[in-house]
Amino acid sequence: MSESSDVIFEVDGAVATITLNRPRKLNAVTPAMADAIVAAVEECNASDTIRCVIVTGAGERAFCAGSDIAELDTYETPWEFRNRPDYCDAIRRLLKPSIAAVNGYAFGGGLETAMSCDIRIASANAQFAAPEIKLGWIGGGGMATSLAHSIGASNAALMLMTGDPIDAAKAERWSLVSEVVPLEELLPRAKALAKTIAARAPIAAETAKVNLKAAYAMSKEQAIEYERDLQTICFATADAAEGRAAFKEKRAPKFRRR
Repeated sequence: MSESSDVIFEVDGAVATITLNRPRKLNAVTPAMADAIVAAVEECNASDTIRCVIVTGAGERAFCAGSDIAELDTYETPWEFRNRPDYCDAIRRLLKPSIAAVNGYAFGGGLETAMSCDIRIASANAQFAAPEIKLGWIGGGGMATSLAHSIGASNAALMLMTGDPIDAAKAERWSLVSEVVPLEELLPRAKALAKTIAARAPIAAETAKVNLKAAYAMSKEQAIEYERDLQTICFATADAAEGRAAFKEKRAPKFRRR
């Protein structure tokens, strides 16, 4: 385990956990925390053993309330603000499958952080909001495109244009999250899911992540052709050969990310 002030990075076997550890401030992200998140992502991407990453917040009140508003006036120019290291960009750069375990408030950049993960599960007390409009601006970490892809244009417009929160039950109905569980079951469920994913062929899991991104960016015909190419690449790996051998021999496969 390594700690960097208000961000905790832990590795347990094949599963890494990035915890925003500033509960007294609802885990609002400072520039130093953004740098720590970037460093954690780089460590995950460089590792040959980490196969799934959980992102969560410390405490029961908040996953993340977004960027620390008090820190925003420290940028000397709007251009400096525009080009700051962005923690949502960092999460999207993860090569490994990622799970957001959302406890409490996921507001602003916190919502963007959750949507930057591949899978989202929430505690029953979770709330989700894009409140920037109440302060005079809009989200800049992928808010609109992520919401539109997750919950549809009308629901996205409702959240973006009112800034009002939705609860966990509505988030699940709108497909913003995959599951809602009691708060005390959130991290155990996230870890169990992460271990399941980590047990799968890692190259195939990472390729599935790339394939999903392509599905949003390409036409249907292009995406199918790209998927077929990705399948062929996976099929040629040592892990795929191991999977076929294990199936024939009726045993559990031993994947090595090769």
